[in-house]
Amino acid sequence: MEDEAVVAELVQVRGIGRWTAEMFLIFNLLRPDVLPLDDLGLQRAIRLNYFKGRPVSLRTMRRVAAAWSPWRSVATWYLWRSLDPIPVEY
Repeated sequence: MEDEAVVAELVQVRGIGRWTAEMFLIFNLLRPDVLPLDDLGLQRAIRLNYFKGRPVSLRTMRRVAAAWSPWRSVATWYLWRSLDPIPVEY
């Protein structure tokens, strides 16, 4: 199924919203090109790394993320990691 079709199916389940469906796409289905714009961590990381902390619209974030395609899930992960000051050992 396409990403949007998976999201449409999952949000029909009570308690599952778009954000949860996108996390499912990224972490369970390992989809490489998901951009979870509703994710607060991603929003904060884009503001800090691209706009010196200034608020930006979802439209602007979408424009910035266009350059990351087809690896927007990977870029999102790196941006999340940029917010964590403590290195993680795997």
